[in-house]
Amino acid sequence: MGKKLLLKDIAKLAGVSEMTASRAMRGAQDVSAATRLKVEQIARDVGYVPNRIAGALASKTVNLVGVVVPSLNSSVFPEVLSGISSTLKTTALKPVIGVTGYDLQEEEEVIREMLSWRPTGVVVAGLEHNEAARKMLANADCPVVEVMDVDGDPVKHCVGISHLEAGREMAQTILKSGYRKIGFVGTKMPQDFRAEKRFKGFVEALGETGVSLIDQELYSGVSSIETGNMLTEMLLKRTPELECIYFSSDVLSVGAYMHCLSKGISVPDDLALAGFNNLELLRGLPLKLATTDAHRYMIGQKAAEIILANQDTNSLAQVMTLQPQLTTGQSL
Repeated sequence: MGKKLLLKDIAKLAGVSEMTASRAMRGAQDVSAATRLKVEQIARDVGYVPNRIAGALASKTVNLVGVVVPSLNSSVFPEVLSGISSTLKTTALKPVIGVTGYDLQEEEEVIREMLSWRPTGVVVAGLEHNEAARKMLANADCPVVEVMDVDGDPVKHCVGISHLEAGREMAQTILKSGYRKIGFVGTKMPQDFRAEKRFKGFVEALGETGVSLIDQELYSGVSSIETGNMLTEMLLKRTPELECIYFSSDVLSVGAYMHCLSKGISVPDDLALAGFNNLELLRGLPLKLATTDAHRYMIGQKAAEIILANQDTNSLAQVMTLQPQLTTGQSL
């Protein structure tokens, strides 16, 4: 194994001082474009990776945006990440991801680790955190944006939809379609606070017209097509008179649809189905399933824009509420 490459080696190869090489690698404005490109090309050619810790000690921040999400299992959070990346693409900033598994203690540790690197900004999914995490976010010396949800008390900046409202709107749409024997299936309950809020809004809106759920399954595991298939079969065995099931995610409603196809159950004539998220997964099905678009990509874009525009941590808090968009498809 060859000796470890140092910045002074890159500087020597480029014929510049170590300080100039350092500034070129950081994209400093006072280094000519030609010098910067030469230094960067040499670094690439020899496989040199800069030591950002040293740079961070000097500049107090690194060119990273910490993104804290509960899961990467479905395309829900990857779409948020895509939105963040698309906005940061023209800047020196790069997203770095931490996954919490819907565990508030794990989230606290991920946030602490993220902030210890002195990032240029932090994006966190959700508004619910334990006390220690909330204090760290409130005291962070960089912009913090909570995303996905606006039903609660943001630490500072926030971009998302009202999940209570999304649940209410789906209940009203289902009732308007004439269904009264209604069930609900949710996963990662109660750790998924946003699914909990949709469930709450859904039940409240049904209750306002005197309708109650006739069955429900609050499943602690993760969403998958297999889980949706299994839980739909379970619900229909238990409550065969069900006319409509609302699912906490599209992945589950696709699983339900697969169950219906395999058992000869006609959708929506025998059973109506509705999910949430408007996932890409829905595009390839022979039947358009009812869903709600939560604008995940746009949420990521807006969060990154807020970070870029609010490097002064004393700037006024921005709370941006996007409107969830319900489509009935052909399954209601």
